[in-house]
Amino acid sequence: MNKLGLAVITIVFFAGQTLAQDSNQGWVTAWGASQQGLGEAKITNATVRMIARVTIPGDSVRIRLDNTFGTAPVTFGSVTVGPRIQGAAVAVGLNKPVTFGGKTSVTIPAEGSVRSDAVGLHVDAQQDLAVSLFVNGANVAPSQHGNAVVISYLTANDAGDQTSSEDGKPFTGKTTAMFWLKSIDVRTASPATAIVAFGDSITDGTCSTLDAHDRWEDVLAQRLALMGPFSRSVVNEGIGGNTVTGAHLVPRANSPPGLERLERDVLSHSGVSQVVLFMGTNDIRRDVGADELMTGMREISTRLKAKGIKVIGATIIPRHNVAPVPDNTGWNDAKTKIRNQVNDWIRTKAGFDGVLDFDKIVRSPTNADLINPPYNCGDGIHPSPIGYLQMGKSVDLLLFIGRK
Repeated sequence: MNKLGLAVITIVFFAGQTLAQDSNQGWVTAWGASQQGLGEAKITNATVRMIARVTIPGDSVRIRLDNTFGTAPVTFGSVTVGPRIQGAAVAVGLNKPVTFGGKTSVTIPAEGSVRSDAVGLHVDAQQDLAVSLFVNGANVAPSQHGNAVVISYLTANDAGDQTSSEDGKPFTGKTTAMFWLKSIDVRTASPATAIVAFGDSITDGTCSTLDAHDRWEDVLAQRLALMGPFSRSVVNEGIGGNTVTGAHLVPRANSPPGLERLERDVLSHSGVSQVVLFMGTNDIRRDVGADELMTGMREISTRLKAKGIKVIGATIIPRHNVAPVPDNTGWNDAKTKIRNQVNDWIRTKAGFDGVLDFDKIVRSPTNADLINPPYNCGDGIHPSPIGYLQMGKSVDLLLFIGRK
């Protein structure tokens, strides 16, 4: 075994195993992203710097790295975390080394996951952190979230270990994907919990503004951060095109459905108190009927409530008719009828702990089956930035901070 191998600790958390919740120890997940596939980038002896915005304050952090879609082990020879100032630059003197079981290197097996040791670092709500990973090896493809709507950074191949860089100048490349970084937990001095936004592209942020943090859940997180003294993080676990179900989709989806990824993307997080379930449009588009969709939503809700987590249902927003094409069955009046049926169930019969009626917020005042033109980003599917703002403004914060 070479010297690097002797320094590496291999943490083997195979797929299907859960990273246990431990909110009783003061940890709360403050940021997250759903991995959805293997990236096309090929990284060789280089460093990536991922940018993530935490949504609650605290005095220590720890990071989670996932190799969910990796086909081989990945080794990070050095990892750091620090407050991002602008671009790839971090605050002077605050770029802290991250260890795993006391070691500075870590190898994660294919489909594996690991959490770091605690790092003493004060963070504020709505603060950007830079997580830098030195990638040992050649032509390493990252397990990633494809549409982070945030610019992150990487060095050229063979630039070596640049994790300690403060000015960020070695990071000459950019990406809007999120490589390997799954979540950031914060240890808080006062009681705090996490809200997970579990959804599709309307949660992921299609048609939102790059680096502006103007998705509906970003607006919710900002409103909560301004409330005080309540401390609730908001964790984005949206994937573009995601579905509730997976069995009868036509065509098949390109990401694990909600029923399959619930453990990985929700239950494995720390301190979760509420989940906003905001899916369904892509099931309907892929010819799933109302009964099957409602059954899937009910199963997700039941599994969450069994863990003591409250479930807030969100109604499905309008979708405009579009003719079918190869690999896309389109949208029509029959599918709108299913959407309305499911929405009526969400509002009146699903038994959720609360409802966010996003359908009513963004629909046209003259035709309830269409998106209000100013709130339509142009594709008849996704909200515009002002539409996302209206959705985020409409959320009753008392659903999350309690009523007197």
